[in-house]
Amino acid sequence: AVNILFRRDVQAAADSEARRQELVEDYEKKFNNPYVAAARGLIDDVIEPRNTRIELVRALDLTLSKRDRHIPKKHGISPM
Repeated sequence: AVNILFRRDVQAAADSEARRQELVEDYEKKFNNPYVAAARGLIDDVIEPRNTRIELVRALDLTLSKRDRHIPKKHGISPM
């Protein structure tokens, strides 16, 4: 994304590769971060790696007691 968004800035810099790397690091800090995505509402929660197993077990336990809410049709199509 940096190559596209900041193309002119990188080309105008005396040391274009160093400037590009600086912009990449800045971009990753701002946008390539799960906490930023959570703050913006793009994801529901950030699960720490040490809690992954616990969260998966909890989610699967919730599905064990889930009931299908299929409501039967009151009126079907009558044969003619």
